Amino acid sequence: MNNPPYTALVDNNRWFHQVLTRGLDVEYRDETTGETRGTRVRLVDFDNPTANDFLAVRQLSLIAQTGKAIRPDVTLFMNGLPVVLIELKDPADFRASLGTAIEQIERYVDAAPGLFVPNLMLVASDGLLTRVGTITSLRDRFIPWRSFASGAPTLEVLIRELLQPASFVDYLQNCVVFDDDHRGEIAKKVAAHHQFRAMTKVRSQVVAHVRDIGDKPDGRGGVVWHTQGSGKSLTMLMVAGALVREPRLRNPTIVVLTDRNDLDDQLFETFATGRALLGQEPESASSRTDLVGLLDRASGGVIFTTIQKFAESEAAVSARANVVVLADEAHRSQYGLVQGGARWMRQALPNATFVGFTGTPLERDDKNTTQVFGDYVDIYDIREAVDDGTIVPLYYDPHIVRLRVDEEGARNAEQELDRAFEAERSGRENAENLSVELASLVGAPERLDKVAAFIADHWDERRRAIEGKAFVATMTRDIAARLYEALRRVRPDWHDANDERGAMKVVITGSAADPPLIRDHVRTKASLKELAARFKDPDDDLRVVIVCDMWLTGFDCPPAHTIYLDKPLASHNLMQAIARVNRVFGDKPGGLVVDLLGLADQLADALSTYASAGGTGIALAGVEEQAIPAMRTAFEKLRDLLHGTDYEEALDAEPTAVLNIFLRTGDFVLGQTDGLARFRALVKEFATAFALVAPRQEAMALASHLAFFQRLHVMLDKRLGDETPERMGSDRAGMAAAVRQVVGGAISANEVIDLFAAAGLDQARLDILSDEFLTRVAALEQRNLALETLRKLLNDQIRSSERTNIVQSRAFRDALDDALRRYTNNAITTAEVIGRLIELARELRETLSRGEAMGLNTEEVAFYDALAQSRSAVEVMKSDALRLMARELAEMVRAMPKLDWAQRESVRAALRRNVRRLLARYGYPPDLAEGATALVLRQAELSTANGA
Repeated sequence: MNNPPYTALVDNNRWFHQVLTRGLDVEYRDETTGETRGTRVRLVDFDNPTANDFLAVRQLSLIAQTGKAIRPDVTLFMNGLPVVLIELKDPADFRASLGTAIEQIERYVDAAPGLFVPNLMLVASDGLLTRVGTITSLRDRFIPWRSFASGAPTLEVLIRELLQPASFVDYLQNCVVFDDDHRGEIAKKVAAHHQFRAMTKVRSQVVAHVRDIGDKPDGRGGVVWHTQGSGKSLTMLMVAGALVREPRLRNPTIVVLTDRNDLDDQLFETFATGRALLGQEPESASSRTDLVGLLDRASGGVIFTTIQKFAESEAAVSARANVVVLADEAHRSQYGLVQGGARWMRQALPNATFVGFTGTPLERDDKNTTQVFGDYVDIYDIREAVDDGTIVPLYYDPHIVRLRVDEEGARNAEQELDRAFEAERSGRENAENLSVELASLVGAPERLDKVAAFIADHWDERRRAIEGKAFVATMTRDIAARLYEALRRVRPDWHDANDERGAMKVVITGSAADPPLIRDHVRTKASLKELAARFKDPDDDLRVVIVCDMWLTGFDCPPAHTIYLDKPLASHNLMQAIARVNRVFGDKPGGLVVDLLGLADQLADALSTYASAGGTGIALAGVEEQAIPAMRTAFEKLRDLLHGTDYEEALDAEPTAVLNIFLRTGDFVLGQTDGLARFRALVKEFATAFALVAPRQEAMALASHLAFFQRLHVMLDKRLGDETPERMGSDRAGMAAAVRQVVGGAISANEVIDLFAAAGLDQARLDILSDEFLTRVAALEQRNLALETLRKLLNDQIRSSERTNIVQSRAFRDALDDALRRYTNNAITTAEVIGRLIELARELRETLSRGEAMGLNTEEVAFYDALAQSRSAVEVMKSDALRLMARELAEMVRAMPKLDWAQRESVRAALRRNVRRLLARYGYPPDLAEGATALVLRQAELSTANGA
């Protein structure tokens, strides 16, 4: 869908959203004076939400500009504009999943883009589960809408909490952002339930705690704890936009506070891209003097600054009460009411209201944060985020590369390591001599060689199972540069001096004064931005980045699934680092944290802090405790499904040498109840779990089994795979599945062995209706394969006829469904259902050829069948008369405008009258005329759509 018309649709949607939220500028001419004046017309009443006109339309039927007919299940209109589209599926039908609902919505967008220009959100639901997205959302970005009080993401929750007038217009005004993705294309983003919930709660808290409003004017707006990867930057942007428009705050000044310049830059970019939501351009203070100048205003403004700028003086910067500080990562440098960030901020902004945002829980023994910011306003923890699919789970896998020192040196290193961890945990700076001495042990040449060899082999095996990107976190810039050289020696093809090429890069800060080894990896800000774009692009060859501090916080790379930790980290810094690999992407099953240094105690301490702060869910699961059992369980399920087959004989052989085993196993799968769908689901489950474990020995022992299952999967898919929910739920362009084929990479189409050709059905698609083909099917030894072949090919043929002939396709669809239903209910045997499907194929062949015998083209035959559907009508009318009527009807429809007759009721009514007159003129039975007219009109609509 990423073609020019689709891009134009997004541009129009962005423009239309601004019109909805701001109003439309119009000009009018005073007829008395001749003067032209401008005014702004508001399309939505935000002050009185119930004054807007809301309408829900079920089964809205329209003919798109493309000529295609679409009929969304529910369309919600506000003030006459279609702002929400809901597609519903039956939860009892396993073929009608949420994926098929999203796929259906995508087809609507392709067919009728004009319907979606004013669209706010898209909803897919089976009544039990409900997901929300936008016109640019990939399938994995349709997220559940859950109750603010927790609970299942049901459609009722969405209707009661979001689609009621007050919440809906609030969401429309404050929770829609247009952003540029890593490919430079526009992405429309709307708030998830936790972001909308946090926005409303923070706004209420700020209003209640601002210094001259409310009962408790203490300036503490509270803390928002949303786990890393759940869109905290976007939440901050939406909070800022809502506060800017809150009338009780009288056009406040928003100060966005960070403790590091690189975080400031990343957050600033988010706010700059979303400036339409703010109604103004954000500004960044380059110094304290600049900050004082930016705050020297009566009201308004969105100002970015770092905490350090408040340390340069104790004088107040602004004494206004309508200043709201949004502090990113509300811990460490912002502590210290006696001496530190909290005191600096209070002195500089004595009457401001402070709101803290964090992606990690606050320190277990910290008492200052609640004094500065107040208690938690909203918590969105790992359990909720994983359940919603906002992030993927993380798994821990230790592979310690030991430090090689003497006994005394080991004791000294351990003591220094403990001191470093404690300093890191408490927010103190490490002494330079400690860092250097520890780094000399971690970065010893012989150890780096071992680290490089391990990473090279481990990553090669990881990529065989799951495509993506990897971080390597090192202790110092020198170690990062030397590790690059060590990796270059064992994998020379990863290196390229040109930043536009190469599979491996080092990302560090530096200057011209650095030694050459480090200076070679120092880049300008623009070059770093280009390198970041390469790393974020899943199709780019840049796969591994070696980092020290940069990109370990606040940097999102969804394709990244592995981080190698060779750096002493603790507390929230450790949690932030491992969260680099928890972003959702395609079929990515989770993120893998590979510990090379021995951080188990620090991880345990960080996770204990997380739990004691109120977090739920497993923040970091062990590969041995979680991933390996999940993989074995998935494998056992597949073996149970295939119990009774001898597939294991084919594990270590070429597919061409054991083709009969593939044939027999495929036939066995097709003979199970819902066998093909179950087999596909289980293969995906096994491959996903395998990708988490690889390249551990436990996974590689099962690699040959997975390879067989995947080969059989694609063999069956080649002929039978395009109607299943998994296939129908295909992703839009630009999103590739992460899980790969285990053996030999992804299997291309021309490498797939055709089971059907091997069974003697090589011409199945071309000669479906020939007697020769039907005879070969009837004699096929693999009866289940024969049945599925007939079912699939008949279904394709009937679906094709549905586009041209309603009556004919309906009759054959009913006959096919009846035969398969009787077979499913064990009313007939496999041989009997095959016989019935062969009869249907021959009947279908004869039906398709009868038009030529009657002297009618395809369109005329369709109208003939519509008139002749009633046996009574055929008995009364002569065949010649029906043929003449069919020709006249076809000519009548061809003469109508291609689009307007179906879009304008007056033109449609005229066609209805003409059809009735034609039926009366030819003496069509009056008691059957109304039904025939409706059917003819439906066929005419179909004919016009196909002819457009």
